[in-house]
Amino acid sequence: MFDQHTLAIIFVSLMGLATLMYAILDGYDLGVGILLPLNHQEHSDTMIASIGPFWDANETWLVLAIGLLLIAFPTAHSMILKALYLPAAVMLIGLILRGVAFDFRAKASFSHKPSWDKAFKGGSLLASLAQGYMLGMYVNGFDHSLHGYLFAILSALGVSAAYCFIGSAWLIMKTEGELQRKAISQCQHTLSIAFIGIILASLFNLLLYPSVYDKWFEMPYALLLLPIPVLCVALFISCYLMLKRMALHQGKRQSLPFIMCVLIFSLSFFGLGFSFFPDIVPGQLTIWQAVAAKESLNFVFWGAIVVVPTILAYTLYSYRVFWGKVEGLRYY
Repeated sequence: MFDQHTLAIIFVSLMGLATLMYAILDGYDLGVGILLPLNHQEHSDTMIASIGPFWDANETWLVLAIGLLLIAFPTAHSMILKALYLPAAVMLIGLILRGVAFDFRAKASFSHKPSWDKAFKGGSLLASLAQGYMLGMYVNGFDHSLHGYLFAILSALGVSAAYCFIGSAWLIMKTEGELQRKAISQCQHTLSIAFIGIILASLFNLLLYPSVYDKWFEMPYALLLLPIPVLCVALFISCYLMLKRMALHQGKRQSLPFIMCVLIFSLSFFGLGFSFFPDIVPGQLTIWQAVAAKESLNFVFWGAIVVVPTILAYTLYSYRVFWGKVEGLRYY
């Protein structure tokens, strides 16, 4: 039906969509977990309630992205997991810890509840740091030199800050009163850290990879691409000014910081993907070299066109049903 070239484009696009959806959706609930207060039970319950209907389904996108990588690009899957199996194991420990703590905090006696809150917060932080570290190692081509590790550690901190940024923007949209005011303050602080992190990561890629520099500054493509970082900076500035105004007057458009975060995440993800395309392992392997046989991918394609829209429809439906300000804590 499709040739191998077309199938490689289709499956890398689906994998990119799944990864972006995961970064946005699980990003905000990991951020909420990191920001969970340990000395205010009412706020903790409200924050958990704000992600309760969504957080389990959000991780579906991670499973889909890894599954597509395994099926469509098995050589890259083997290479990436072999290089990152240790931080991947740490990430899984963090995600399991979150899952256990989420359920057990509802069953625990009052005196044990703060311990499960610590476990939820620790699991969220562990998973975020591991994901950021893996992203850093992936981008630098699994460089095991000192500066390679330093970049991966910087990436781990930057991704965790970015998750806190979108998590606090989510809380602004979903909560009211004192908790919302606290979320506005946290969003202001994490916005600055996320901005610095994106600038440093962009400079690192431009300086380390001449091919990335050429892509972004070669005419006439530069005229089409340079508006992307300009728009990203404009969104950061707009979000900062909006948060400053909300800190004084709050206002009605409380979903705008979250929408701006989603746009910043999307633009940054597109910029990163474009910088390394068609490499699926930066500097080592292209999608043309890693793609599976066309016979098997043509078969899997029919499953993908059913599964991906189904997950999208389920996601949209659940957000439509539970839209609006958070109510009392319930375990679904």
